[in-house]
Amino acid sequence: MVIGSNMTEAHPVASTFVKNAVSNGAQLIVVDPRKHKLCDFAALHLPLKVGSDIALLNAIMYVLIKEDLYDRPFVETCTTGFDELEQKIMEYPPERAAPICGIDAEVIRDTARRLASVKPAMLCYTLGITEHTCGVSNVKTVANLQMLLGNMGVECGGVNPLRGQNNVQGACDMGALPNVFPGYQLVKNPEARAKFEKAWGVKKLSGEVGITMPQMMEGLVSKKVRGFYVFGENLANTEPDIRKVEHELSSAEFLVCQDIFQTETTRFAHVVFPAAAWSENDGTFANSERRVSRVRTASPPPGLARPNWWIFKQIAKRMGHDWQSDSARELWDNEISVLAPGLMGIKYARIEGDGLQWPCTHEEHPGTCYLHQRGEFTCGRGKFMPAEWTPPAEVPDTEYPFVLSTGRRLYHYHTRTQTGRCEGLNDLLGEETADISLQDASTMGIQPHEKIKVKSRRGEVIVKARVTPEVPPGMVWMAFHFRETCANWLTHAAFDPVSWTAEYKACAVQIEKI
Repeated sequence: MVIGSNMTEAHPVASTFVKNAVSNGAQLIVVDPRKHKLCDFAALHLPLKVGSDIALLNAIMYVLIKEDLYDRPFVETCTTGFDELEQKIMEYPPERAAPICGIDAEVIRDTARRLASVKPAMLCYTLGITEHTCGVSNVKTVANLQMLLGNMGVECGGVNPLRGQNNVQGACDMGALPNVFPGYQLVKNPEARAKFEKAWGVKKLSGEVGITMPQMMEGLVSKKVRGFYVFGENLANTEPDIRKVEHELSSAEFLVCQDIFQTETTRFAHVVFPAAAWSENDGTFANSERRVSRVRTASPPPGLARPNWWIFKQIAKRMGHDWQSDSARELWDNEISVLAPGLMGIKYARIEGDGLQWPCTHEEHPGTCYLHQRGEFTCGRGKFMPAEWTPPAEVPDTEYPFVLSTGRRLYHYHTRTQTGRCEGLNDLLGEETADISLQDASTMGIQPHEKIKVKSRRGEVIVKARVTPEVPPGMVWMAFHFRETCANWLTHAAFDPVSWTAEYKACAVQIEKI
Protein backbone atom coordinates (compact mmCIF):
# COMPACT_ATOMS: atom_id res chain seq x y z
CA MET A 1 0.00 0.00 0.00
CA VAL A 2 1.34 3.42 -1.00
CA ILE A 3 -0.56 6.22 0.74
CA GLY A 4 -0.03 9.96 0.32
CA SER A 5 2.97 9.50 -1.95
CA ASN A 6 3.51 10.56 -5.54
CA MET A 7 6.50 8.25 -5.83
CA THR A 8 6.99 8.37 -9.58
CA GLU A 9 7.74 12.12 -9.38
CA ALA A 10 8.92 12.72 -5.81
CA HIS A 11 10.90 9.47 -5.43
CA PRO A 12 11.44 8.22 -8.99
CA VAL A 13 14.23 5.78 -8.10
CA ALA A 14 12.30 4.20 -5.24
CA SER A 15 9.21 3.93 -7.43
CA THR A 16 11.08 1.72 -9.90
CA PHE A 17 11.36 -0.94 -7.18
CA VAL A 18 7.60 -0.77 -6.63
CA LYS A 19 6.93 -1.07 -10.37
CA ASN A 20 9.32 -4.01 -10.59
CA ALA A 21 7.53 -5.68 -7.70
CA VAL A 22 4.22 -5.30 -9.53
CA SER A 23 5.81 -6.81 -12.64
CA ASN A 24 6.87 -9.75 -10.47
CA GLY A 25 3.34 -10.34 -9.21
CA ALA A 26 2.93 -8.05 -6.22
CA GLN A 27 -0.44 -6.36 -5.74
CA LEU A 28 -0.31 -2.57 -5.35
CA ILE A 29 -2.92 -0.43 -3.61
CA VAL A 30 -2.52 3.34 -4.04
CA VAL A 31 -4.38 5.72 -1.71
CA ASP A 32 -4.14 9.28 -3.02
CA PRO A 33 -6.55 12.05 -4.07
CA ARG A 34 -4.82 12.27 -7.46
CA LYS A 35 -4.61 9.61 -10.14
CA HIS A 36 -0.88 10.09 -10.61
CA LYS A 37 1.40 7.86 -12.67
CA LEU A 38 1.87 5.18 -10.01
CA CYS A 39 -1.86 4.45 -10.19
CA ASP A 40 -1.25 2.94 -13.63
CA PHE A 41 0.47 0.04 -11.84
CA ALA A 42 -2.13 -0.34 -9.08
CA ALA A 43 -4.65 -3.12 -8.71
CA LEU A 44 -6.72 -0.66 -6.69
CA HIS A 45 -6.68 3.14 -6.49
CA LEU A 46 -8.58 4.85 -3.67
CA PRO A 47 -8.99 8.56 -4.58
CA LEU A 48 -9.82 9.74 -1.08
CA LYS A 49 -10.73 13.34 -0.25
CA VAL A 50 -7.83 15.49 0.93
CA GLY A 51 -7.32 15.19 4.69
CA SER A 52 -9.56 12.15 5.26
CA ASP A 53 -6.82 9.53 5.77
CA ILE A 54 -7.71 8.68 9.38
CA ALA A 55 -11.39 8.12 8.58
CA LEU A 56 -10.45 5.77 5.73
CA LEU A 57 -7.78 3.86 7.67
CA ASN A 58 -10.02 3.52 10.73
CA ALA A 59 -12.76 2.09 8.48
CA ILE A 60 -10.32 -0.42 6.97
CA MET A 61 -9.39 -1.50 10.51
CA TYR A 62 -13.10 -1.73 11.38
CA VAL A 63 -13.49 -4.37 8.66
CA LEU A 64 -10.37 -6.23 9.80
CA ILE A 65 -11.64 -6.42 13.38
CA LYS A 66 -15.31 -7.03 12.58
CA GLU A 67 -14.53 -9.85 10.13
CA ASP A 68 -11.73 -11.25 12.33
CA LEU A 69 -9.16 -10.74 9.57
CA TYR A 70 -6.47 -9.18 11.75
CA ASP A 71 -3.41 -11.01 13.11
CA ARG A 72 -4.80 -11.99 16.50
CA PRO A 73 -1.66 -13.87 17.73
CA PHE A 74 0.59 -10.89 16.92
CA VAL A 75 -1.80 -8.43 18.55
CA GLU A 76 -2.12 -10.54 21.70
CA THR A 77 1.60 -11.25 22.16
CA CYS A 78 3.36 -8.18 20.71
CA THR A 79 1.09 -5.16 21.30
CA THR A 80 -0.77 -3.22 23.98
CA GLY A 81 -3.83 -0.96 23.84
CA PHE A 82 -5.95 -3.11 21.52
CA ASP A 83 -9.14 -2.64 23.58
CA GLU A 84 -8.82 1.16 23.36
CA LEU A 85 -8.13 0.90 19.63
CA GLU A 86 -11.13 -1.35 19.05
CA GLN A 87 -13.39 1.01 20.97
CA LYS A 88 -12.41 3.92 18.72
CA ILE A 89 -12.41 1.86 15.51
CA MET A 90 -15.98 0.68 16.12
CA GLU A 91 -17.03 4.32 15.65
CA TYR A 92 -15.87 4.14 12.00
CA PRO A 93 -17.90 1.59 10.05
CA PRO A 94 -17.35 1.95 6.29
CA GLU A 95 -20.81 3.51 5.90
CA ARG A 96 -19.81 6.37 8.21
CA ALA A 97 -16.35 6.81 6.69
CA ALA A 98 -17.53 6.71 3.06
CA PRO A 99 -19.02 10.24 2.91
CA ILE A 100 -16.01 11.65 4.81
CA CYS A 101 -13.33 10.11 2.57
CA GLY A 102 -15.29 9.79 -0.67
CA ILE A 103 -14.59 6.06 -1.00
CA ASP A 104 -17.49 3.62 -1.40
CA ALA A 105 -18.06 1.38 1.64
CA GLU A 106 -17.66 -1.79 -0.42
CA VAL A 107 -14.33 -0.56 -1.81
CA ILE A 108 -13.16 -0.01 1.77
CA ARG A 109 -14.16 -3.60 2.61
CA ASP A 110 -12.39 -4.89 -0.51
CA THR A 111 -9.23 -3.01 0.48
CA ALA A 112 -9.25 -4.48 3.99
CA ARG A 113 -9.73 -8.02 2.68
CA ARG A 114 -6.93 -7.63 0.12
CA LEU A 115 -4.52 -6.38 2.78
CA ALA A 116 -5.41 -9.25 5.09
CA SER A 117 -4.90 -11.83 2.33
CA VAL A 118 -1.17 -11.17 1.90
CA LYS A 119 1.68 -11.69 4.35
CA PRO A 120 3.67 -9.58 4.70
CA ALA A 121 2.28 -6.37 3.22
CA MET A 122 4.47 -3.28 3.02
CA LEU A 123 3.14 0.24 3.63
CA CYS A 124 4.90 3.33 2.28
CA TYR A 125 3.94 6.94 2.88
CA THR A 126 5.36 10.36 2.18
CA LEU A 127 4.36 13.96 2.84
CA GLY A 128 0.74 13.34 1.85
CA ILE A 129 0.43 11.76 5.29
CA THR A 130 2.57 14.13 7.36
CA GLU A 131 1.84 17.59 5.93
CA HIS A 132 -1.49 18.01 7.71
CA THR A 133 -2.58 19.50 11.01
CA CYS A 134 -3.24 15.88 11.98
CA GLY A 135 0.03 14.57 10.53
CA VAL A 136 1.23 12.91 13.75
CA SER A 137 -2.14 11.17 14.15
CA ASN A 138 -1.95 10.07 10.51
CA VAL A 139 1.41 8.39 11.11
CA LYS A 140 0.13 6.71 14.27
CA THR A 141 -2.86 5.42 12.32
CA VAL A 142 -0.81 3.80 9.55
CA ALA A 143 1.26 2.19 12.32
CA ASN A 144 -1.97 0.95 13.95
CA LEU A 145 -2.97 -0.66 10.65
CA GLN A 146 0.35 -2.45 10.17
CA MET A 147 0.45 -3.71 13.76
CA LEU A 148 -3.13 -4.94 13.46
CA LEU A 149 -2.14 -6.89 10.35
CA GLY A 150 1.00 -8.25 12.02
CA ASN A 151 3.18 -6.68 9.34
CA MET A 152 5.83 -5.41 11.77
CA GLY A 153 9.18 -6.98 12.54
CA VAL A 154 9.30 -8.80 9.21
CA GLU A 155 11.29 -8.15 6.07
CA CYS A 156 9.25 -6.40 3.33
CA GLY A 157 6.65 -5.28 5.89
CA GLY A 158 6.59 -2.34 8.24
CA VAL A 159 5.75 1.35 8.06
CA ASN A 160 8.12 2.96 5.57
CA PRO A 161 8.36 6.75 5.39
CA LEU A 162 10.05 7.82 2.16
CA ARG A 163 12.21 10.73 3.22
CA GLY A 164 11.87 13.96 1.26
CA GLN A 165 15.59 14.56 0.71
CA ASN A 166 18.69 12.41 0.58
CA ASN A 167 19.83 12.95 4.19
CA VAL A 168 16.72 13.84 6.19
CA GLN A 169 17.20 10.62 8.14
CA GLY A 170 20.84 11.46 8.76
CA ALA A 171 19.98 14.94 10.03
CA CYS A 172 17.53 13.44 12.54
CA ASP A 173 20.09 10.80 13.54
CA MET A 174 22.54 13.62 14.32
CA GLY A 175 20.07 15.34 16.66
CA ALA A 176 18.56 17.95 14.33
CA LEU A 177 15.35 17.76 16.36
CA PRO A 178 14.33 19.88 19.36
CA ASN A 179 13.96 17.03 21.86
CA VAL A 180 17.01 14.79 21.35
CA PHE A 181 20.79 14.71 21.25
CA PRO A 182 22.52 12.68 18.49
CA GLY A 183 21.32 9.08 18.42
CA TYR A 184 17.83 10.01 19.70
CA GLN A 185 18.99 10.43 23.30
CA LEU A 186 16.42 12.58 25.10
CA VAL A 187 17.52 16.02 26.30
CA LYS A 188 15.24 15.49 29.32
CA ASN A 189 17.36 12.50 30.40
CA PRO A 190 19.93 13.67 33.04
CA GLU A 191 22.31 10.83 32.15
CA ALA A 192 22.26 11.82 28.49
CA ARG A 193 22.93 15.46 29.40
CA ALA A 194 25.84 14.50 31.65
CA LYS A 195 27.31 12.34 28.89
CA PHE A 196 27.24 15.15 26.30
CA GLU A 197 28.40 17.80 28.80
CA LYS A 198 31.53 15.72 29.39
CA ALA A 199 32.09 14.97 25.69
CA TRP A 200 31.54 18.57 24.59
CA GLY A 201 33.36 20.20 27.50
CA VAL A 202 30.38 22.32 28.58
CA LYS A 203 28.27 22.73 31.71
CA LYS A 204 24.55 22.76 32.38
CA LEU A 205 23.08 21.67 29.05
CA SER A 206 19.39 22.52 29.10
CA GLY A 207 16.91 19.76 29.89
CA GLU A 208 14.12 21.69 28.22
CA VAL A 209 12.84 20.62 24.81
CA GLY A 210 13.81 23.20 22.22
CA ILE A 211 11.55 25.05 19.82
CA THR A 212 10.67 24.20 16.22
CA MET A 213 11.42 26.19 13.08
CA PRO A 214 7.99 27.91 12.83
CA GLN A 215 8.30 28.94 16.48
CA MET A 216 11.78 30.30 15.83
CA MET A 217 10.53 32.37 12.92
CA GLU A 218 7.64 33.79 14.91
CA GLY A 219 10.22 34.60 17.60
CA LEU A 220 12.09 36.81 15.13
CA VAL A 221 9.12 39.19 15.12
CA SER A 222 8.58 39.16 18.90
CA LYS A 223 12.37 39.42 19.44
CA LYS A 224 12.39 36.32 21.60
CA VAL A 225 14.82 35.03 18.95
CA ARG A 226 17.62 37.50 18.27
CA GLY A 227 19.96 35.39 16.15
CA PHE A 228 18.87 32.96 13.43
CA TYR A 229 21.18 30.58 11.55
CA VAL A 230 19.71 29.11 8.33
CA PHE A 231 21.72 26.13 7.13
CA GLY A 232 20.85 24.73 3.69
CA GLU A 233 17.22 25.89 3.65
CA ASN A 234 15.42 28.33 1.36
CA LEU A 235 12.73 29.31 3.84
CA ALA A 236 11.49 32.26 1.80
CA ASN A 237 10.08 29.79 -0.74
CA THR A 238 9.47 26.58 1.18
CA GLU A 239 7.48 27.84 4.18
CA PRO A 240 3.71 28.44 4.01
CA ASP A 241 2.35 31.96 3.46
CA ILE A 242 5.40 33.62 1.91
CA ARG A 243 4.31 37.13 2.88
CA LYS A 244 4.30 36.09 6.54
CA VAL A 245 7.68 34.39 6.14
CA GLU A 246 9.28 37.43 4.50
CA HIS A 247 8.01 39.64 7.33
CA GLU A 248 9.57 37.26 9.84
CA LEU A 249 12.91 37.08 8.02
CA SER A 250 13.07 40.85 7.56
CA SER A 251 12.43 41.24 11.31
CA ALA A 252 15.56 39.26 12.21
CA GLU A 253 18.07 41.19 14.29
CA PHE A 254 20.88 38.97 12.98
CA LEU A 255 20.43 36.36 10.23
CA VAL A 256 23.14 34.00 8.95
CA CYS A 257 22.70 31.84 5.85
CA GLN A 258 24.96 28.96 4.89
CA ASP A 259 24.31 27.60 1.40
CA ILE A 260 25.85 26.67 -1.93
CA PHE A 261 24.09 29.41 -3.95
CA GLN A 262 22.35 32.71 -3.36
CA THR A 263 18.65 32.08 -2.71
CA GLU A 264 15.48 34.02 -1.98
CA THR A 265 16.39 33.64 1.71
CA THR A 266 19.96 34.95 1.49
CA ARG A 267 18.47 38.33 0.46
CA PHE A 268 17.56 38.78 4.14
CA ALA A 269 20.92 37.63 5.55
CA HIS A 270 23.47 39.81 7.32
CA VAL A 271 26.15 37.16 6.73
CA VAL A 272 26.31 34.45 4.03
CA PHE A 273 28.75 31.55 4.31
CA PRO A 274 29.48 29.75 1.00
CA ALA A 275 29.28 26.01 1.66
CA ALA A 276 30.60 23.08 -0.33
CA ALA A 277 27.98 21.07 -2.20
CA TRP A 278 27.38 17.39 -1.45
CA SER A 279 29.63 16.28 -4.32
CA GLU A 280 32.40 18.54 -3.02
CA ASN A 281 32.27 16.99 0.44
CA ASP A 282 33.52 13.91 2.20
CA GLY A 283 31.09 12.44 4.71
CA THR A 284 28.05 10.22 5.20
CA PHE A 285 24.36 10.12 4.35
CA ALA A 286 21.72 8.00 6.06
CA ASN A 287 18.71 7.05 3.94
CA SER A 288 15.13 5.89 4.51
CA GLU A 289 16.20 2.35 5.45
CA ARG A 290 18.66 3.74 8.06
CA ARG A 291 21.63 2.84 5.88
CA VAL A 292 24.70 4.95 6.56
CA SER A 293 26.70 5.30 3.33
CA ARG A 294 29.90 7.08 2.36
CA VAL A 295 29.90 10.24 0.29
CA ARG A 296 33.19 10.93 -1.45
CA THR A 297 34.50 14.17 -2.90
CA ALA A 298 33.99 14.26 -6.66
CA SER A 299 35.42 17.74 -7.24
CA PRO A 300 36.97 20.49 -5.07
CA PRO A 301 34.66 23.27 -3.81
CA PRO A 302 35.03 26.48 -5.83
CA GLY A 303 36.35 29.77 -4.52
CA LEU A 304 35.86 30.34 -0.80
CA ALA A 305 33.34 27.51 -0.38
CA ARG A 306 34.18 25.16 2.48
CA PRO A 307 32.68 22.01 4.04
CA ASN A 308 29.89 22.74 6.48
CA TRP A 309 31.69 21.11 9.43
CA TRP A 310 34.73 23.32 8.77
CA ILE A 311 32.62 26.48 8.87
CA PHE A 312 31.00 25.41 12.14
CA LYS A 313 34.42 24.63 13.62
CA GLN A 314 35.79 28.07 12.71
CA ILE A 315 32.83 29.80 14.39
CA ALA A 316 33.30 27.65 17.50
CA LYS A 317 37.01 28.58 17.52
CA ARG A 318 36.12 32.30 17.59
CA MET A 319 33.86 31.50 20.55
CA GLY A 320 36.73 29.90 22.47
CA HIS A 321 36.20 26.20 21.69
CA ASP A 322 38.96 24.10 20.13
CA TRP A 323 37.16 21.17 18.52
CA GLN A 324 39.62 18.37 17.89
CA SER A 325 38.13 16.51 14.92
CA ASP A 326 39.54 17.83 11.67
CA SER A 327 37.82 15.75 9.01
CA ALA A 328 34.48 14.08 8.34
CA ARG A 329 36.06 10.73 9.17
CA GLU A 330 37.41 11.94 12.52
CA LEU A 331 34.02 13.45 13.36
CA TRP A 332 32.31 10.12 12.69
CA ASP A 333 34.86 7.69 14.14
CA ASN A 334 35.86 9.74 17.21
CA GLU A 335 32.63 11.53 18.14
CA ILE A 336 29.39 10.42 16.47
CA SER A 337 29.92 6.66 16.68
CA VAL A 338 31.27 6.99 20.23
CA LEU A 339 28.35 8.99 21.60
CA ALA A 340 25.36 7.38 19.82
CA PRO A 341 24.75 3.78 21.01
CA GLY A 342 22.92 2.74 17.83
CA LEU A 343 25.86 3.90 15.69
CA MET A 344 28.77 2.56 17.77
CA GLY A 345 29.52 -0.30 15.39
CA ILE A 346 29.59 1.91 12.30
CA LYS A 347 33.11 3.10 11.46
CA TYR A 348 34.45 4.51 8.21
CA ALA A 349 36.47 1.36 7.58
CA ARG A 350 33.24 -0.68 7.65
CA ILE A 351 31.18 1.42 5.21
CA GLU A 352 33.49 1.46 2.19
CA GLY A 353 31.07 -0.82 0.33
CA ASP A 354 27.31 -0.73 0.70
CA GLY A 355 27.17 0.94 4.11
CA LEU A 356 25.52 -0.36 7.29
CA GLN A 357 22.03 0.00 8.75
CA TRP A 358 21.65 1.14 12.33
CA PRO A 359 21.15 -0.04 15.04
CA CYS A 360 24.71 -1.34 14.80
CA THR A 361 25.94 -1.51 18.37
CA HIS A 362 29.48 -2.93 18.08
CA GLU A 363 32.13 -3.41 15.42
CA GLU A 364 31.23 -7.04 14.75
CA HIS A 365 27.52 -6.23 14.42
CA PRO A 366 26.23 -6.80 10.85
CA GLY A 367 23.70 -3.95 11.04
CA THR A 368 19.92 -4.24 11.29
CA CYS A 369 18.09 -4.99 8.06
CA TYR A 370 14.62 -4.35 9.52
CA LEU A 371 13.32 -3.18 12.88
CA HIS A 372 11.14 -4.82 15.56
CA GLN A 373 12.28 -8.34 14.70
CA ARG A 374 10.20 -11.12 16.27
CA GLY A 375 7.69 -8.47 17.28
CA GLU A 376 10.07 -6.96 19.83
CA PHE A 377 9.58 -3.19 19.92
CA THR A 378 11.87 -0.60 21.49
CA CYS A 379 9.45 -0.11 24.38
CA GLY A 380 8.77 -3.85 24.68
CA ARG A 381 5.39 -4.16 23.02
CA GLY A 382 4.01 -2.05 20.19
CA LYS A 383 1.47 0.45 21.50
CA PHE A 384 -1.76 1.09 19.60
CA MET A 385 -2.56 4.81 19.49
CA PRO A 386 -6.19 5.33 18.37
CA ALA A 387 -6.88 8.58 16.52
CA GLU A 388 -9.99 10.62 15.77
CA TRP A 389 -10.49 12.06 12.31
CA THR A 390 -10.41 15.86 12.17
CA PRO A 391 -10.94 18.01 9.05
CA PRO A 392 -8.20 20.29 7.67
CA ALA A 393 -7.78 23.68 9.34
CA GLU A 394 -9.23 25.43 6.29
CA VAL A 395 -11.92 23.82 4.17
CA PRO A 396 -13.62 25.05 0.97
CA ASP A 397 -16.62 27.37 1.23
CA THR A 398 -18.71 29.50 -1.12
CA GLU A 399 -16.02 32.19 -1.45
CA TYR A 400 -13.10 29.77 -1.80
CA PRO A 401 -14.71 26.62 -3.20
CA PHE A 402 -11.61 24.62 -4.20
CA VAL A 403 -9.10 22.73 -2.08
CA LEU A 404 -5.45 23.39 -2.96
CA SER A 405 -2.94 20.62 -2.40
CA THR A 406 0.77 20.96 -3.10
CA GLY A 407 3.80 18.79 -3.83
CA ARG A 408 6.71 18.17 -6.17
CA ARG A 409 7.09 17.71 -9.90
CA LEU A 410 9.53 15.34 -11.55
CA TYR A 411 11.88 17.71 -13.36
CA HIS A 412 12.69 20.17 -10.57
CA TYR A 413 13.85 19.86 -7.02
CA HIS A 414 12.30 22.01 -4.30
CA THR A 415 12.93 25.73 -4.91
CA ARG A 416 15.22 25.10 -7.91
CA THR A 417 18.28 26.38 -6.02
CA GLN A 418 20.18 23.72 -7.97
CA THR A 419 17.92 22.47 -10.78
CA GLY A 420 16.92 26.01 -11.80
CA ARG A 421 20.48 26.48 -13.00
CA CYS A 422 20.20 23.52 -15.40
CA GLU A 423 19.09 24.50 -18.89
CA GLY A 424 17.97 21.01 -19.84
CA LEU A 425 15.59 20.74 -16.89
CA ASN A 426 14.24 24.23 -17.54
CA ASP A 427 13.54 23.15 -21.10
CA LEU A 428 11.53 20.19 -19.79
CA LEU A 429 9.67 22.28 -17.22
CA GLY A 430 10.13 26.02 -17.52
CA GLU A 431 7.18 27.29 -15.49
CA GLU A 432 4.58 26.28 -12.93
CA THR A 433 1.01 25.22 -13.73
CA ALA A 434 -2.16 24.82 -11.72
CA ASP A 435 -3.54 21.33 -12.28
CA ILE A 436 -7.35 21.27 -12.47
CA SER A 437 -9.90 18.61 -13.43
CA LEU A 438 -11.50 18.19 -16.83
CA GLN A 439 -14.91 18.79 -15.25
CA ASP A 440 -13.95 22.05 -13.53
CA ALA A 441 -12.21 23.32 -16.66
CA SER A 442 -15.31 22.58 -18.74
CA THR A 443 -17.66 24.22 -16.23
CA MET A 444 -15.54 27.38 -16.05
CA GLY A 445 -14.66 27.47 -19.77
CA ILE A 446 -10.93 27.17 -19.10
CA GLN A 447 -8.78 25.87 -21.94
CA PRO A 448 -5.52 23.94 -21.47
CA HIS A 449 -2.51 26.27 -20.99
CA GLU A 450 -4.80 29.27 -20.54
CA LYS A 451 -3.71 31.63 -17.76
CA ILE A 452 -5.86 31.64 -14.63
CA LYS A 453 -5.71 33.36 -11.26
CA VAL A 454 -5.52 31.13 -8.19
CA LYS A 455 -6.30 33.05 -5.00
CA SER A 456 -6.41 32.22 -1.29
CA ARG A 457 -6.93 34.34 1.81
CA ARG A 458 -3.15 34.91 1.87
CA GLY A 459 -2.28 35.78 -1.70
CA GLU A 460 -2.78 35.10 -5.39
CA VAL A 461 -0.77 33.89 -8.39
CA ILE A 462 -1.37 33.95 -12.14
CA VAL A 463 -0.42 30.65 -13.68
CA LYS A 464 -1.19 28.45 -16.67
CA ALA A 465 -3.90 25.83 -16.24
CA ARG A 466 -2.95 22.20 -16.73
CA VAL A 467 -6.23 20.42 -17.44
CA THR A 468 -5.74 16.80 -16.47
CA PRO A 469 -7.66 13.64 -15.52
CA GLU A 470 -5.17 13.18 -12.65
CA VAL A 471 -7.00 15.73 -10.49
CA PRO A 472 -10.53 15.18 -9.11
CA PRO A 473 -13.23 17.88 -9.37
CA GLY A 474 -12.98 20.53 -6.68
CA MET A 475 -9.22 20.24 -6.34
CA VAL A 476 -6.29 22.38 -7.51
CA TRP A 477 -2.77 20.95 -7.37
CA MET A 478 0.41 23.04 -7.55
CA ALA A 479 4.12 22.81 -6.74
CA PHE A 480 6.52 25.29 -5.13
CA HIS A 481 9.42 25.18 -7.60
CA PHE A 482 9.01 28.60 -9.25
CA ARG A 483 9.22 31.83 -7.28
CA GLU A 484 6.52 34.02 -8.85
CA THR A 485 4.00 31.19 -9.08
CA CYS A 486 5.01 29.35 -5.92
CA ALA A 487 2.14 27.55 -4.20
CA ASN A 488 3.36 28.94 -0.87
CA TRP A 489 2.01 32.39 -1.71
CA LEU A 490 -1.34 30.64 -1.14
CA THR A 491 -0.75 28.05 1.60
CA HIS A 492 -1.44 28.95 5.19
CA ALA A 493 0.54 28.72 8.42
CA ALA A 494 -1.53 26.01 10.12
CA PHE A 495 0.60 23.39 11.85
CA ASP A 496 0.36 20.00 13.51
CA PRO A 497 0.37 20.83 17.24
CA VAL A 498 2.95 18.13 18.03
CA SER A 499 5.41 18.13 15.13
CA TRP A 500 4.78 21.70 13.92
CA THR A 501 4.66 20.44 10.35
CA ALA A 502 2.67 22.77 8.11
CA GLU A 503 -0.57 21.73 6.41
CA TYR A 504 0.74 22.10 2.87
CA LYS A 505 -1.75 19.53 1.59
CA ALA A 506 -4.97 21.45 2.21
CA CYS A 507 -6.18 25.03 2.03
CA ALA A 508 -9.11 26.80 0.38
CA VAL A 509 -8.70 28.71 -2.91
CA GLN A 510 -10.75 30.21 -5.72
CA ILE A 511 -10.03 30.06 -9.44
CA GLU A 512 -10.66 32.95 -11.80
CA LYS A 513 -10.59 32.70 -15.57
CA ILE A 514 -8.62 35.65 -16.92
